[in-house]
Amino acid sequence: QLQLVESGGDLVQPGGSLRLSCEASGLTTDYYAMGWFRQAPGKEREGVSCIDRSGGRTKYADSVKGRFAISRDNARSTVYLQMSSLKPEDTAVYYCAALFTVCSAVPNPTDIFGSYGQGTQVTVSS
Repeated sequence: QLQLVESGGDLVQPGGSLRLSCEASGLTTDYYAMGWFRQAPGKEREGVSCIDRSGGRTKYADSVKGRFAISRDNARSTVYLQMSSLKPEDTAVYYCAALFTVCSAVPNPTDIFGSYGQGTQVTVSS
């Protein structure tokens, strides 16, 4: 059974940067595209970014394009989300998930395979 553990969330000032990590265990993620999602208080969970199996294709929500970068290290079964130029509206709990799609578009919560991890809190505030 695939288990995912997100980490790296923190309180950061506007304009700051963070790198989130998502470590997988229990099942190899080499066969899956992976995605990052977020959920802000009072809002629905939304797709942020995805990366295909090889890491050669990535997709980003318009709200984070040019500021966030997703990557993966299959040898470490880990997916990363480098976040820069953070804004208060980026405040949310961030989750990762394996996808049964090939990352041909920004991921939708209905695209996930299995379950999310427990999430990691990102708070952007001065």
